[in-house]
Amino acid sequence: MHINAAEIIGTGTPILFVTLDSLRYDVATTALTQGRTPHLARLLPNGTWERRWTPGTFTLPAHIAFFSGFLPKLPSPQQPPRLWECRPPAFKEVDKQTFVFDAPNLLCGLNAHGYRTVCVGGVTYFSRETPLGNVLPDLFDEDHWRPEFGSPEPDSTRHQVDTALDLAAQYAEHPLYLFVNISATHVPHGHYLDEQADTAASQQAALAYADAHLGRLIDRLTATRPWLIILCADHGDAYGEDGFHGRGIAHPTVTTVPFAAWLTA
Repeated sequence: MHINAAEIIGTGTPILFVTLDSLRYDVATTALTQGRTPHLARLLPNGTWERRWTPGTFTLPAHIAFFSGFLPKLPSPQQPPRLWECRPPAFKEVDKQTFVFDAPNLLCGLNAHGYRTVCVGGVTYFSRETPLGNVLPDLFDEDHWRPEFGSPEPDSTRHQVDTALDLAAQYAEHPLYLFVNISATHVPHGHYLDEQADTAASQQAALAYADAHLGRLIDRLTATRPWLIILCADHGDAYGEDGFHGRGIAHPTVTTVPFAAWLTA
């Protein structure tokens, strides 16, 4: 789907960017084909996830890349036009559909076009609990995080979506960039299967839980005006494949992520 982000942002269309933290591509697609994510199946373009490669193997570098204009790429030599890009050197040509921002990051670039940038955090990189946990929130005009937004909370997505909807209502008359980092799919998620271990199966259960709340978020936002929607994972997670566990490693379970972007009617 070709998206003219330059035109969309030029007209002040609101933007929802959701990262499903640590969600593996194979987990997302299996949940979809098994009917465990009916709301996402209804909302995603053609009812499917795109298979893409992430620019970062854990939360911090992936999001720094995203907010610098580098979204996950297709595993193909041919790429569609980028949605947004920092102003490049003079010798480089940029597609006319790409929103070019003359700023060090997308959030500052959107500010220059009248957008309010708002973050609803999830994992601890958005919590301000540590010095490093301030880096990503500091990029936004305002950020929100509470312990019930974090992955140890079994109903985290409901709390995050409730807050995101309140913020969207607050800025209903304002160009808005609303970012939500969904923590339910990040470890620990074994509790969704009443288990201690985190596995691909428990991550799928976490996604199945989050599905209804993501559907509620998108349905409510788009009921009265068009939105540009971007959903993707920042990275995946290894659960013992080839002996690997976790993230921060260049293993296909970590580097291969689900992605979707579309402009609603």
